[in-house]
Formats: sequence, C-alpha cells, structure tokens
Amino acid sequence: MSVPYWRLSGFYFFYFATLGCFVPYWSLYLKGIGFNPVEIGELSALLVGTKIIAPLLWGWIADHTGKSLRIIRLAAFFAAVLFAGFLYVHDYLWVAVITISFSFFWNAVLPQFEAVTLFHLKKEAHRYSQIRLWGSVGFIVTVLGMGLILDKLPVATLPVAIVVLLVLNWWVTLITPEAKSVSHRSASLGMLQIIKRPEVLAFFVVNILLQVAHAPYYVFYSIYLKQNHYSATVTGLLWALGVLAEIVLFLYMRRLLKRFSLRAILLFSLVLATGRWLIIGWCPDYLGLLIFAQLLHAATFGGVHVVAIHLVHLYFGDQHQGKGQALYSSLSFGVGGVLGSLYSGYYWESLGSRFVYSVAALCCGLALVITYIWVGRENSQKSTALG
Repeated sequence: MSVPYWRLSGFYFFYFATLGCFVPYWSLYLKGIGFNPVEIGELSALLVGTKIIAPLLWGWIADHTGKSLRIIRLAAFFAAVLFAGFLYVHDYLWVAVITISFSFFWNAVLPQFEAVTLFHLKKEAHRYSQIRLWGSVGFIVTVLGMGLILDKLPVATLPVAIVVLLVLNWWVTLITPEAKSVSHRSASLGMLQIIKRPEVLAFFVVNILLQVAHAPYYVFYSIYLKQNHYSATVTGLLWALGVLAEIVLFLYMRRLLKRFSLRAILLFSLVLATGRWLIIGWCPDYLGLLIFAQLLHAATFGGVHVVAIHLVHLYFGDQHQGKGQALYSSLSFGVGGVLGSLYSGYYWESLGSRFVYSVAALCCGLALVITYIWVGRENSQKSTALG
C-alpha cells in the first residue's frame, strides 16, 4: 500500500495548528480570566501531567488490539468535545477538571499517530521529517493568525478557534487508513529488557531534562514578551520564526541523517539548547538576540525530536512501537513537562525569569553530559540504519 502522504501530513498540520493557538497564547488566556502565575503553572502541569499515564495506557491498548487509528479517532473526538467546556467555565476548579479530562484524551493522540506514520513508511523512516514538517507549517499559520486576531479581538476568542481546529483534526483521522506492522515475528526482547538497557535509560533521562528546560518557554514565553513590552503580533512572529527554522531543518534532515550520526545531531542540538535558554533569560531587551534564539528552535526541538523518534523506532521495533512512542511521550513531555511547569510557575515571580531560564540551560547542559557518556556509543546510527 502506498504511503497516504497528504492524509498523514494533514493530521500533523491540524494537530500542530491547534498547538499554534494553544501553546503561545493559553497562558495569556488564563491570565486574562484572572489566574496568577502559580495557578497558571499548576494548570499547565495538569495539562501535561496526564501524559505520564494516558499515552502508556492508550499505547498498551493499541499494541494489544492492533487498532491504533480507532483509538486515535476516539481520543481526538473526545478531546474536541471536552475542550468545548472551556467556553463556559472560568473558575479554577472547573478549569482544572476540564484540563485533566481534555488532556487525558488529547495526550493519547500524537504518540499513537507517530507509530501509525512509521508503520506506513515501513523501511522509509527517513521520510518522517518530510511529513512532520507540515505540522510546523500548521503551527506557523495559526500562531501568526492568532497573534493578529488577539491584537484586535478579546482573548476569549481563543477557545473558539481551538475547538474548530480540534474538530478538523478529528476529521482527518477519519480519512486516514489504518497501518499494520510488516513483521509478524514475536518480539525478541520484552519491554522491560529494552528499557533496562543503560543507553535507553540515558535516552529517557536526557529527554526528561530537555522538556524540563522547554516548559518555561511553552508556559511563560508569551507572558515574558508581554512583560518586556512586545505586542501580540511580535510575539506571534517570534513563535512562528522558531517553527519556520524547524521546517527548514526538516527539509534538510534527510541529508543530515546521511552525513551525521543520530548521536552527533543530538549532541550539537544540546549545545545550542543550552545557549538558547541563556540568551532568552538574560537578553530580553535585545530583539536581534531573541530572533537568533528562536532560530535555534530548529535544533533544540526539531533536531532533538527527529532523533528521538528514530531512536525509539530502533530501540523498540515494530512489536513494541506503540508502547515505545507512548513511553517516550509519557516520560519526556509528561514527567519533564510537569516538573518544568511546576518549578517555573512557583519561581517565576519569587526568583525571576532570569533564574528560571538559567535552570533550563543547566538542565540542557546536564543532558549534554549524559548524552556524551551514554547515548549512541553502542552504535553510531545513520540514516542507512533507518532503512
């Protein structure tokens, strides 16, 4: 069966278009309806906290039933329905309840679709970045569009736009065909045996630290820019610039994978990530440096994510792919996201943004050391190893 390129790409477009509305502006929305930084940090932690459990649960079900897309469609539908509750509630308790309910389904969608995409690609896993880049395009479209809208309309417009995008995302899952693993052999290693390997453990620790570092960016970057007197339009442009750089990387990623090992790309990305958070934290008054820092998003998110998807594919194989992608999401975006959201929320006002972003840089520096010692030393995988 040929690869359904546009349907797979369409999912990523609408999924990340939703994030383009949500990630840069949700903290502004929460602030606009009366929540303080600690409450915003707590709600952000709840949002990503379900990633610790939900992807693992749904991944286990998907791998044991072989019905990945049916699960994705169900989760995408309930995510849209539950998010609509934000149109009607504004007190902390109910916002927290809806956040947990919505995110339990929403956080199940992407890891399973990553597995579906890799199953469709079969031995052409190097084409992943060519499909994933459409997610970055969707992010740019909405982050720019929403920035312009919020300069003219109240922030209450935001939940309406997100509901529409969630419905479109669900619709794309309905027209995407199911994919099956090409291998029918029993898994040579069990999940626990794979996870216990030192390189795999180190890989997960590195990605947890990376998401701890990214959390204050996702949660507070827009508020940070507003505090430093940047408009919503400029904020949207800066967010979009980072993702545009990511798209350029995706376009050239296939060539990079042929020339450099996954280990080398990861190490270089971690060096750039350390510098990025120091620039953002210490140089908010210099727009030129903020622009440069956003260009580094190509490496700090794009490069790291592509490497991670390929490593999970290599580590866990076809038989454990759904659970492997879910575990990656649960530990990195789940555990890392919760820790990062909580520490940035609690210390944003008391110790300041400079401290918060310095801790982010420190986390990336530690991840760099761990990667250098453990990750990728057993074999230096290049794209040839990815089929």
